[in-house]
Amino acid sequence: MKQKIEQIRQQALAAIEDAAGMDKLNDVKVAFLGKKGQLSSLLKGMKDVAPEDRPKVGQMVNEARAGIEEKMEEKRTAIQKKLREEKMKKEVIDVTLPGKKVAVGHRHPNQIALDDLERVFIGMGYEVVEGPEVEYDHYNFELLNIPANHPAKDEQDTFYITKDILLRTQTSPVQARIMETGRMPIRVIAPGRVFRSDEVDATHSPSFHQVEGLVVDKGITFADLKGTLQQWAEEFFGPDTKVKFRPHHFPFTEPSAEVDVSCFKCGGKGCRMCKGSGWIEILGCGMVHPKVLSDCGIDPEVYSGFAFGIGLERITLLKYEIDDMRLLYENDARFLKQF
Repeated sequence: MKQKIEQIRQQALAAIEDAAGMDKLNDVKVAFLGKKGQLSSLLKGMKDVAPEDRPKVGQMVNEARAGIEEKMEEKRTAIQKKLREEKMKKEVIDVTLPGKKVAVGHRHPNQIALDDLERVFIGMGYEVVEGPEVEYDHYNFELLNIPANHPAKDEQDTFYITKDILLRTQTSPVQARIMETGRMPIRVIAPGRVFRSDEVDATHSPSFHQVEGLVVDKGITFADLKGTLQQWAEEFFGPDTKVKFRPHHFPFTEPSAEVDVSCFKCGGKGCRMCKGSGWIEILGCGMVHPKVLSDCGIDPEVYSGFAFGIGLERITLLKYEIDDMRLLYENDARFLKQF
């Protein structure tokens, strides 16, 4: 029995020495020390050993087990040390190599223009509000004095989802929703994406952005509208910018106007940007139509207001002298990194 125990011990020590990795070492542990291992099997045969010899045989088995476990722990430490050394060699850092540059993005030119615009109006006490891009016809057209079969719908050909639900053609529905709340006074701008069934070219896209403004309070006049837009134009385009109002028609405002600003490139003298006129068309505006106020639950005899709509892409193109709207959407890094 003593020889058998010694033989098993020597076999285990040799197997431990030959183990090249942790997996092989675990296989050795199972083969010799596991429940069905050779030492465990030997203990199961103790019933065949004379009673007086069992303590001695048991002691020899325990000593063999302890020796195997000790050797196994030494081998495990050696394997882990070797693995750690190999890992350190692979992960060594050469501090003499040049550092890796991380490409950091920045704001899109549209976002830069929007931030500048919002800064001006927030400074004048306006609140920035948003609304759904998928809108009801009721808010997009009817509450804005554009009933069914109105010619203005042809100018705002849009994408209908159902008979009564569409992709909004302007952010004016946000203004209607704000007026419906009845909380006065109202001073808001509503930026957002809008949709129209336009062909893609240098100045048109089926998806673009607008910023619409609305003020409703007691005693609001056209003079307030003119002063507001003059202040915005001076801060956005430059302190020498002048503003010119031309009569126009919009269903939701009366009276209505289109607004030109003096060319900030030539100072009004005439150049390629302003096509020699000295003026650049910039936005539409007007006094909120009394019917729009009453349809939204506001008494037009008590309150009045003005509204305006700015095409974000338009002012971005003008501000940065970009000649093709498609450049804003093509995500060409060579173009965008200039801003």
